[in-house]
This record gives sequence, C-alpha cells and structure tokens, in this order.
Amino acid sequence: MMAVGCSADRHEGQVLSGLDVLERDGFAALAGRRVGLITNHTGINRKGVSNVELLRDAPSVQLVALFSPEHGFHGTLDQETVDDAHDERSGLRIHSLYGQTRKPTPAMLEGIDTLVFDIQDVGTRFYTYIATMALAMEAAAEHGLRFVVLDRPNPINGLGVAGPVLDPGREAFVACHPIPVRHGMTVGELARMLNAERTLGLDLRVVPVEGWRRGDSFDATGLPWVNPSPNMRSVDEAFLYPGVGLLEATNLSVGRGTATPFEVVGAPWLDGERLAEALGRDGLPCVSFRPTAFTPSASKFAGERCGGVVLEVTDRRAFRAVRMGLAIARQLRLLQPDDWDPAGCDHLLRHAKTLEALTQARPLDEIEAQGHAGLQAFLERRARFLLYAE
Repeated sequence: MMAVGCSADRHEGQVLSGLDVLERDGFAALAGRRVGLITNHTGINRKGVSNVELLRDAPSVQLVALFSPEHGFHGTLDQETVDDAHDERSGLRIHSLYGQTRKPTPAMLEGIDTLVFDIQDVGTRFYTYIATMALAMEAAAEHGLRFVVLDRPNPINGLGVAGPVLDPGREAFVACHPIPVRHGMTVGELARMLNAERTLGLDLRVVPVEGWRRGDSFDATGLPWVNPSPNMRSVDEAFLYPGVGLLEATNLSVGRGTATPFEVVGAPWLDGERLAEALGRDGLPCVSFRPTAFTPSASKFAGERCGGVVLEVTDRRAFRAVRMGLAIARQLRLLQPDDWDPAGCDHLLRHAKTLEALTQARPLDEIEAQGHAGLQAFLERRARFLLYAE
C-alpha cells in the first residue's frame, strides 16, 4: 500500500525514543533502582538493542523481573491467554500480564521498587497495551512503587483524534479509560492523564521522546519499525486500524490469516463490487476501495473464499479512519442487512448513540456526530497532559 503526504523523512535520524534518551543520559533516571520491566519485542533502541540487555548491563540499575503484555514477550502469540515464561538471555522470569492476571500481584512485585513501561503502542483505544499500563500503574500506586514510562512516538501521529469516547461505566480491557477511538496521545501522555484523572497519587516519571513532532508518523522518525503484534505489520495498517478494527467483532474478516491484515475486509456472503461502488459514492477523503476476493488461512472464515474490498490510503494526513469504518458498517447495513450483524460493533465502539444511529443506517454525518460532544470535552481534558509540540 502506498501512502503519500506523510513527510516520511523530515526528522529522520534525529528522533530518540525514551529508551534512547535514558541510555544517552547514563540511565540516571533509574540509578539505584530495583526495576521490574514491562515490555516486549518492541522495546529496542535506535540500533535494535533490547531494553533488557541495556538495563541488565547498566551498572547503576538492578533488573529484577520482566512483565509481558498481550501477544507475549516476543510478540508472536495470538491467543486468549499467555503463560509466564523464562528469558534465557537474562535469566529472568517473565510474568505474563495476559494470563491468570492482568495486573501485577504482590508476589510479582517482590524486590521491586520501580516499574518501567517500554512498549510501542499504535494510537487506538482498543489496542490493549495501554490497558496493561493502566493496571500496572494501579499496582504501583497501591504498593508505593515508582512508575517510569520510556515514551515512544504515536505511530499514526499525535494530532488525529476521532471517534466517540466510550459511555460511562463501559470500561474494559479493550477500553481502559474514557478516551476516543483514536486518541492522538503517546503512552507517556496517557500515563499522565491516567495518574491525574484516576487520582492514583503515583510517583510517575516520563522519559520523553526527543525530536518528535505531533504531526509525524512513525516512518518520519528514523526509528526501526517492529510489528507491535502479529497482525500489525506496517505503519499503513496502523493508520487503518482505528476504523477497520471497529468491525472486527462482527461477522466480517478484517484480513487476519492473510498477508495484509486490516487492509481488506470481507466475508463469504459479501458482494465486494457493490460495497466498493457504494463506498466510492460516500466521498471519503484519501482512501480508495477496490473489490477483491481472498481466503484467510487462519482466524475468522479460515479456508473460506471471501468477497470483499481492499482499502488503500493515499494521504495519511487527510485520511479519517474512524469515519471510514463507520461508512463501511453503514453501507453493509444498507446493502446486506440480512447478512451483516452490527451488534458486534458494540464490543469496541462502546457508545450507545453511535451504535443506534449505525444500526438504523442514518446518514454518515449524523452517525459520526453522535460522539462529537464527548470528543470536544476530551480535547479539553487532553490538553493538560500533552508533552510535544506540533
């Protein structure tokens, strides 16, 4: 997929992740600390060296234990739970935070005075790494531990904010805090918001990214891209994810089990030509739709031939992923109401008025407008916690 208008080399070679900054500064932020590191395969510096190796060898730091999120320490697992493991290179135990518990227990925290979070997020509310961070922050506050976030860029930039804020009382692991579908924040900024709005009273420290501007996508940074999870294989897919992901809990394939997850949607019953034509009339900015057929090798509809559409972003800056996802859902409701079931959208959308408007196939502007009031209030809340300039 080709994406243009993304200023892919404006700051290349200048951006340092929080881990890079920590290393450059001689690990001063962790000097004398006994560290539990919450991380996975994305926790690398600009040269590709893992945070585990760097902290293990830092003379002023004692690395005590490791913690892993969904998909496991190596980011290769795509299953309901992940077991504890052992890291052969460091000799440390890896406590799974996607297994018997999703929150660090007192036993896991024994001998630790500082939790460090260093994982690459993708900028979408229902991507669960931020929920892992939130629960770990709660545990740290409860046990009087320091919490340090090694910040990383939001790969789909820190300007785009879209989609409804979840309804009160609808919090879950895929919706850990009242934020919109696309939040436009880094994990460090989100940690600041969580600490304040949940009144955790946490000793929170953020090691900021250097050289990143809010308008930059990941490939403007010069940092090495590592697939954050098995089916998030490119920056383009991350840009599509806030919209396509909304459809995943319905009876649609979003391309898992193909070479291009989140770049296609389809189902055995779906008429790709009709859907592509209808979406073309919706006037969605900077995205095109082409009819296709595919057969997933795994996940939903494995081994079944699916009709569908290929999604291609032509300008990331003007592309509106959430609006696109709502448009696809609306057209399916209009074109194939007996085949497509919208109920599953609620699993990730978690906004009753938007779901009602979608189920009734109201005009697209009206569907999107259901979340505008909450979105404006979020922007006002969000402004207090931002760390980076445009």
